[in-house]
Amino acid sequence: MRRPEAVPGILTADDILATARSITAQQELSGAIPWFAPTGGVPGHVDAWNHVEAAMALSVVGLRDESRRAYEWLRAGQREDGSWPAKWVLGEVTEPGGESNHAAYVAVGVWHELLLTGDQEFAARMWPTVRRAIEFTLGLQTARGEILWIRHPDGSAADHALLTGCSSIHQSLRCAVALAERLGEPQPDWELAADQLGHVVAAHPEAFADKSRFSMDWYYPVLGGPLRGPAAYRRIEEHWETFVADGLGCRCVSDQPWVTGAESCELVLALDAMGDTARARELFATIQHLRHEDGSYWTGWQFANQRHFPGDRSTYTAAAVILAADALADASPAARIFKEVGGRPLGPSEPADPVACGCESLAEALS
Repeated sequence: MRRPEAVPGILTADDILATARSITAQQELSGAIPWFAPTGGVPGHVDAWNHVEAAMALSVVGLRDESRRAYEWLRAGQREDGSWPAKWVLGEVTEPGGESNHAAYVAVGVWHELLLTGDQEFAARMWPTVRRAIEFTLGLQTARGEILWIRHPDGSAADHALLTGCSSIHQSLRCAVALAERLGEPQPDWELAADQLGHVVAAHPEAFADKSRFSMDWYYPVLGGPLRGPAAYRRIEEHWETFVADGLGCRCVSDQPWVTGAESCELVLALDAMGDTARARELFATIQHLRHEDGSYWTGWQFANQRHFPGDRSTYTAAAVILAADALADASPAARIFKEVGGRPLGPSEPADPVACGCESLAEALS
């Protein structure tokens, strides 16, 4: 087993391993990793995005058997069109639509696993899964460049795109391109799609449904890579006081007195990726009030009512803690996956087709 590195003054290596064990304790026999194990008769659901994030966290601490079971479950459950159902509960599909960011995130997981283990055979086994997932995702890309959020069971696509989802897909496409090159099957069209998507995320807010009350829409353009440098700092500073509750963490939504561990740790990753490591460490230390004695993490804290809300200790929160710890410690071969992919820094891109997003015509009008 690979031993995780401590985050000095915040978490020890044993603390991080205990958090990983809290994930495996909730993993189903099939290999699926639900949001949380049945509690009080209420089972947590499984979705492909959070399942991959949990598998990544298990790999960081060297729990390879459990992580590989998770990837095998995902590989076996992929549908012919390249997608996965939006939700399962106890092995039964409850929401059959296929979400674009869910499908794409398998590329991040496989690239992360390859970085950690160097296991080319595993990557080759998962490559057809990644290829189909990316093709499904790009089948939802508009001419302008944003990617619609879901394909419904009847085959129709959603009529809007989500900023958080598209920011995540940007990182997924970069990982998919790197994986394709590593396996000798380069996909230049994927790279062009990523360029266009990254540009639209950074420069075209009109392309996305208004979900600005959610903190994820605030920091995900930084976390997923389209924003870096001064633009990233401006975005974070603009809404810091809206979303960050001093001494508690990052809110899930701007209009509720509720901080959440997962959003807080993703914000840690975003801050670290843009170079604001001191503030990332401070926020990571702050969120430790959600830690349970067994190493798991409460999903959130409702600070007006002074109680944990919604009352579960979720695997995706534990996973976000582990990935944030790995990034802050710069400990594993995959610790920089939110900063660079395939030796190339994540960051802004020029549009592959400036006519499609209207930038070329705007430039001409201003010239």
